[in-house]
Amino acid sequence: MRSHITTKGLERATHRALYYSMGFLPEDLEKPLVAVVNTQNETMPGHIHLDSIAKGVREGIIAAGGTPIEFPTIGICDGIAQGNYGMHYPLASRELICDSIECMINAHQYDAVVFVTNCDKITPGLLMAALRVNIPAIMVSGGPMATGCFDGKEIGYSDLMAFQGEVAKGNITIEELGRMEREALPGCGACNLLGTANSMNFLTEALGMALPGSTIPAATGRRVALAKETGIKIIELYKKIFYLQT
Repeated sequence: MRSHITTKGLERATHRALYYSMGFLPEDLEKPLVAVVNTQNETMPGHIHLDSIAKGVREGIIAAGGTPIEFPTIGICDGIAQGNYGMHYPLASRELICDSIECMINAHQYDAVVFVTNCDKITPGLLMAALRVNIPAIMVSGGPMATGCFDGKEIGYSDLMAFQGEVAKGNITIEELGRMEREALPGCGACNLLGTANSMNFLTEALGMALPGSTIPAATGRRVALAKETGIKIIELYKKIFYLQT
């Protein structure tokens, strides 16, 4: 295994001791070490819930006979960074995300990786990283946000943008817009519009880099189940490639 570079041999006593200091068992180091790149943060709805997705991935990896090792990376909300000086940063962050993952995976010599992702520049950054590190890799997204409801009618992100114009024209009040704001985006997930976040999730699945399930809503048990399946599948993928190479 690739990870044996860091865990096997007389000269790796200190390496193993570092793992043991974090609670790993000797038998954990005999299994494929699978990186779980968790992009969870509290900056955007697409990522606020990703800890539960990463937990599902970890459970799947363990069930299939691997050892998960989780680490984070940054993620910028394109929506909050939009229309202000913050717009300078989302595209540049894609490269930082890719670079940071390459550093972590190659420095620690992991055997495989699962990327837990969502949103506009984060998913492309992870896809780029998958190509660079060139080890077995699968992605799983946090899924799409549910549609909002206001006065019995569906409402979403793009509707709010339109209603801003209605306020400017005097057709509705700023107070009415404020009520809509609190209902349009009802919870976690990639924003409820046909934007880059959801489009990238579909593209990732179409490329074969994610299991089928891009339309599974974010706040459902089925989304966590998909994460578990992804954890199982990465071990299957690793074993296929490992045995082909040997």
